[in-house]
Amino acid sequence: MATLLLVSRATIGAPDLHAQSGDSLTARMASAIASEGLVGAAWSVVTPDGVTLGAAGMKDLRRGVPMRPTDRVQVGSVAKTFIATGVLRLVTEGRVALDAPVARYLPDLPIDNPWEREVPLLVRHLLDHTGGLDDVRLWQVFTLRGDPDSPLGAALGPRAARVRVRHRPGARFSYSNSSYLLLGMLIERVTGMRYEEWLDQQLLAPLGMRRSTFAFVSQLGARGDTTLAMGHFDGVAPNASYAVPVRPSVQFTTTAEDMATFARFLMSDGEVNGRRLVDGALLRAMAVPTTTEAAQAGLASGYAQGLGRRERWGITGRCHTGNMGTFRAIICVYAEHQRAFFVSYNTDPEEANFDRVDSLIASSLGVPQTVLTPEAAPGVDPAAWNGWYVVRPNRFEQFAYLDEVAGVTRIAWDGRKLVLRPLQGAPRVLLPVGGPFFRQNGRRAATHVLTRAPDSGRIVTDGHRTLEQVPRWRVVLRWISAALGAMALLYLLLVGSARTVIAWRRRQLRSEALRWAAVVVLLLVLAPLLFLGQPFLAIGDPTPGNLGLALLTGLLPIAIAVSLVQRVRMGMRTPGAMLDAVALSAALQWCLVLAAWGLLPLTLWR
Repeated sequence: MATLLLVSRATIGAPDLHAQSGDSLTARMASAIASEGLVGAAWSVVTPDGVTLGAAGMKDLRRGVPMRPTDRVQVGSVAKTFIATGVLRLVTEGRVALDAPVARYLPDLPIDNPWEREVPLLVRHLLDHTGGLDDVRLWQVFTLRGDPDSPLGAALGPRAARVRVRHRPGARFSYSNSSYLLLGMLIERVTGMRYEEWLDQQLLAPLGMRRSTFAFVSQLGARGDTTLAMGHFDGVAPNASYAVPVRPSVQFTTTAEDMATFARFLMSDGEVNGRRLVDGALLRAMAVPTTTEAAQAGLASGYAQGLGRRERWGITGRCHTGNMGTFRAIICVYAEHQRAFFVSYNTDPEEANFDRVDSLIASSLGVPQTVLTPEAAPGVDPAAWNGWYVVRPNRFEQFAYLDEVAGVTRIAWDGRKLVLRPLQGAPRVLLPVGGPFFRQNGRRAATHVLTRAPDSGRIVTDGHRTLEQVPRWRVVLRWISAALGAMALLYLLLVGSARTVIAWRRRQLRSEALRWAAVVVLLLVLAPLLFLGQPFLAIGDPTPGNLGLALLTGLLPIAIAVSLVQRVRMGMRTPGAMLDAVALSAALQWCLVLAAWGLLPLTLWR
């Protein structure tokens, strides 16, 4: 099922609209959506000739309702571009300063910033995701207990919770939903209104986005919106909207037509009906980073003020993507060509190739391909960057240890190209394009730059992700620690469980030193069974599965320590006893490492 709609009214000074062939883009989108296992999509295409809306697939898979171009959809993190635009409106009015400390507007917010005297956390840093803040905890996004009317501050956690700055503010991009939560709080403090109400009145209404809102909208209930497409989890299971604690980062309901209106505004001088809504210079500065190490090294790609700039599909534009488990969306604008597109899918399966589907719309715009930067002899010695790297700062503080162990990338220069070999995933090839700049194989412009950070040494960055060189011995030591711990737990599971069962049958259980550790390890292996009846979207709630997992992971080091003490007391005269002690010691050291990184006990809620 595919439909095409022509928008009859002009928006933001748009000319009359012309239709594309109904059997061209619309048909290709319908085919791609079906082949990728998606449910449905609604989109808009903006060109100097006007706006075309389209839709394909199903609005509600269970009820068999087809998607229409006029249906409302949700956009996930594309909401951040609107939040940023709202803040820029306040900047235009002189009520907020981009380079003012966040503490000026949120004086009651405890901020732990080791660089406070030198570089305080600024409003600009929140907009640019360069504040060094954690992204989000699971309970802040995946919960079925969210309250759309709760104070925004509740999403920070307990009253004593502090906002921790983990890296020098302004230096590096690290995506952070928490940053945009703080921006929502800032809007409320400055305006004296709920951020949803102020943005609806002072941003959406002047733009003429009549069917869009920051308020929570659901498909269900007495006041449910029947025009809102149903979300689908994992491509098949219908799932209604759910309230998210960090709602300024993801909560926004709109239509393809309204998004075309917004795209035109982003490409304008900031005036609407003769009224200055946002300073044109601020709009042009979106997606133009200035403070990061990548930007200061001369790399053009990066993120700033609510949009990211990078090459996709052979063309370079300013884009933002969003996903929330049940919806996935993208908006891209190409201001110099006055072209843009938006698309929202009402599902977000991991195995789908969204890039393939998005490229169909992007290629229909007629934007000229990015000019290839001529190759030249590198101005640095790439061989000096050979070594081991990790992402700094990592995105999710809660799982930083996993990134340090499994997120390692080895970089090597072979005389012609730079090869990035991550521990997980396929290698990437970077080709020199002059000076310290490299481009990813298959791209046409520089995508990476080799540079040095004042306080950390060599880095490789694409403006959106920074790899920092770390000593090889540190990587190897962590691998050895994790390997010994994993093998020890396997020993306790297999050998310890078998011996415990035998001792129990012989009524000699008290003489088996491994019994405490073996029982807890065995229960941990069985713990996933507790999650079978639990919705994935409740992974951040204190469900029986999560409570059981926290209890067992908390008991694990205690049980191992008790078994180790008993093993020593019972004597170490045999090779088997020595092996038991080594296994218990190896398991205990890994538990202590995991506890030091905040992974034991493992609590997925607050």
